[in-house]
Amino acid sequence: MKVGITGGIGSGKTTVCKIFEVLGIPVYYADDRAKQLMVTHPELIKKIKSLFSEAAYYADGSLNRPYIAHLAFNNAHLLAQLNAAVHPIVQEDATQWHQQQQAPYTLKEAALLFESGSFRNLDKVITVYAPIEVRIQRVMQRDQVSKSQVISRIEKQLSDADKIQLADFVITNNGQTLLIPQIKHIHQRLLQSLC
Repeated sequence: MKVGITGGIGSGKTTVCKIFEVLGIPVYYADDRAKQLMVTHPELIKKIKSLFSEAAYYADGSLNRPYIAHLAFNNAHLLAQLNAAVHPIVQEDATQWHQQQQAPYTLKEAALLFESGSFRNLDKVITVYAPIEVRIQRVMQRDQVSKSQVISRIEKQLSDADKIQLADFVITNNGQTLLIPQIKHIHQRLLQSLC
C-alpha cells in the first residue's frame, strides 16, 4: 500500500516520518529526491537550463538554489513550469522505489502532494497539521528567514483546511498533543486495512 504524508511548510512532516521509520515503515522523501534528481537526471537538467538558463547550475554541476528560488517564487508561471518538469520525474522515481520495498506499506513525504496531483497515485494520505504561528516560528528558526518570507511560501501552498479535508488521516503537531500515540493509532489502522 502507498501512503502519502503531507502538510504545510513547518508542520513537522519530517519529525512524523522519522517516527514511522522507527516503526519499520520506509519513507520516500520527495523533496530531497527532487533535489538529487535535479543534479543527476540528464533530461531534467536540460529542462531546468531551458527554463532558467545555464546560470541555474554552478560550474561544479550543483544547483544554484538561491538563483532558481528567487526567479521561481517571484514568477508563478515559471514556478508552474518548474513543477511540471520536476514532478513527473519524481513520481516515476517514487514508483520505482516503492516497488523495491518489502514493508506492508510505504510513506511518500511531499509538501506539494495535493498541489502536484501525485496524491492520485496513493492509497491513503496523512496530513500533518500545526497552527500557522507555530509553523512560521519553526521555519524562521530552521531556515534563518524572515516572517514575511515564510508567509510568502505558505501562501503558495494549499490551505491547511483543504489539506485536512482531502486527507484520510490527520496528525496534530502543535507542540502540545503527543505525536507517538497518534502515529501508532494510524499505523495500526493502516495495518488492519491490509488484512
